[in-house]
Amino acid sequence: MNLNKENSTSETNTLKSIAIGAFIETVIESGFLLLTFQNDSDSPKLLEKAIDNSFIQLHFCIKGSTQFSFNNNAYTLDIPEENTLLLYNPQRDLPIHMMASPKTWVVSVLISIKKFHGLFSHEANYISFLKDDNKQKKYYKDGYISPSMAIVLNQIINYNLNSNLRELYCKAKVYELLSLYFNRGEDVNAEQCPFLADESNVIKIKAAKDIIIQRISEPPTLAELSSEIDLSLKKLKEGFKQIYGTTVYGFLFEYKMELARKLLESGGHNVNEVGLKVGYSTASHFIAAFKKQYGTTPKKYIQSSN
Repeated sequence: MNLNKENSTSETNTLKSIAIGAFIETVIESGFLLLTFQNDSDSPKLLEKAIDNSFIQLHFCIKGSTQFSFNNNAYTLDIPEENTLLLYNPQRDLPIHMMASPKTWVVSVLISIKKFHGLFSHEANYISFLKDDNKQKKYYKDGYISPSMAIVLNQIINYNLNSNLRELYCKAKVYELLSLYFNRGEDVNAEQCPFLADESNVIKIKAAKDIIIQRISEPPTLAELSSEIDLSLKKLKEGFKQIYGTTVYGFLFEYKMELARKLLESGGHNVNEVGLKVGYSTASHFIAAFKKQYGTTPKKYIQSSN
């Protein structure tokens, strides 16, 4: 996460030529709000929303990149693709002033501290910023979006059921998202984890992720992957799980299933074609894998999506 001081006058002049975007807002409950935004254009979009100091903010950049500005554009925080940012400052308001780069998708969850305590009252000591000695302290935390979280985030963004069910659907997905976010070991971050403190290792692990995605049909073995990124097998396994919250092949499986889901929804491919595209040589193996992930067959999923 980069923290940069900016020239506010220059920033203001630049913003005059930037288009204004708007969140899609879904009220989950009182004091609990979901915001989504897709900038599929070729130019940046500015998003703004007044938020008082009683709210915790969770921002997820699914793809692209975003930049938050604070204190009248005096400081900025960057959220790159597949990263998260948690913000909480009981001492001052933190209005959203977000610059979304072209081709950027963002999901944000805003929840009052009172509501949040109600969700995690028994686990308050597990979550750092809920501990008694931190009640009046500001809290900023960045992290990575795990594959499981990515699936839920994309389901929220790509919602296509009956519009009357959106609030109910989003409520279920936001609770699932919070469970996944806080289940990853809330205190595991680059400052506390010796492995992630080595930026070169992080780069290698991200390269490993890119390699298995590029070769989705015929992925390398762990030994081959380890050799290709020049990192020991032990560090590959440990590092991948620390960054993405799952194993190499666990990540690949979830990525395959999410890609398969999108291909099925597009309507341009039949079940056999989708199975082949995500690396399954037989339709039966693909159908079994899809059912394991989503609890339904590809055919029934297509029918429910129409």
